Amino acid sequence: MRTIFVNLPVSDIDAATAFYAGLGLEQDLRFSDDSTASFALAENIVAMVMTREKFAGFLPAGATAGDPEQQVSVMNAFSAASREECDDLLAKAVAHGGRQFGEPVDHGFMYGTSFTDPSGNVWEAAWLDPSALES
Repeated sequence: MRTIFVNLPVSDIDAATAFYAGLGLEQDLRFSDDSTASFALAENIVAMVMTREKFAGFLPAGATAGDPEQQVSVMNAFSAASREECDDLLAKAVAHGGRQFGEPVDHGFMYGTSFTDPSGNVWEAAWLDPSALES
């Protein structure tokens, strides 16, 4: 099985670390230092937040890192167990320095909330009614 690393540039590593820990994610100290914080999202999915300088060090010569505060280039989405968990994650995100990103979306069988981390990286928590998968 492959592991997916979601690498995100952040402007303040301490604020980002507090934000992701505030969502209830466990930090993996083996892959964290003064410029990087690693958080397990699932068994094989890891969010790696890095200072912009560290992030830029992984780019090929001539490439530049975008600023998520200025433009959305990716929306990372993860599943939630319920509508309430979507709302709870949004509340935790705002309480820990993030911002709500649009209004919650309710399609009846699917519900989601969106928020940014303190640097503007966008996340979505989405719940899908299990009975909708059966039809």
